[in-house]
Amino acid sequence: MAENKFKEKNMGRTIENHQTAAWTNIEALKPISRVPIPNENQVKNAKEYVDTNQK
Repeated sequence: MAENKFKEKNMGRTIENHQTAAWTNIEALKPISRVPIPNENQVKNAKEYVDTNQK
């Protein structure tokens, strides 16, 4: 066994917070691929967020 158990201890920890993601407000699903389609307002909010947080 490996000495480093960091990965095993932290497997249950959530890394990303998806509460503000554009896909959280799903308007529809594509029929075959089941890809969520967010409503237009959420897409605009996501684009604005990305544009303001560019490096």
